[in-house]
Amino acid sequence: MKTKLITVLGLSLALLLGACGGPSDADLQSSADKALKGDTSTSTVTVEVKDGVATITGDVKDDAAKAKAEELAKVEGVKSVTNDVNVVAPVPEAKGDDSEVKAKIEEGLKKAGCATITVEVKDGVATLSGKIDKAQMAKCVQAANTGGAKKVENKINL
Repeated sequence: MKTKLITVLGLSLALLLGACGGPSDADLQSSADKALKGDTSTSTVTVEVKDGVATITGDVKDDAAKAKAEELAKVEGVKSVTNDVNVVAPVPEAKGDDSEVKAKIEEGLKKAGCATITVEVKDGVATLSGKIDKAQMAKCVQAANTGGAKKVENKINL
């Protein structure tokens, strides 16, 4: 009789402790999401919690914001954080109109010895085309990137 009572009490205690295992993944996700959305540097980051592990994704402007997102996602009850956040540098503003940008890029290409490359600029986006040796590619693209375009699209053939 005493053995049965101890067994029943043991099972009851195990069930009680299992039911009080802490916050659910949904609760943890809600708390972490609220913390991330409450900070302007991390408001674009999303979080998913599974088995107490938070996985954060999205884009931020710098490493400090990435670290902050990880810190904010580690709310009480989260075991660990997998930080899959990307740091994306802001797109620079075009410095001048398209014709000015084209002229600057062409000048830079000429100085770099990339005279066979042609440049078209539309809405601040420069498109490079032409044919060069593989060894010149990095030098030519680097020269084009100093011309003030918002973006440089490389369509150069090797």
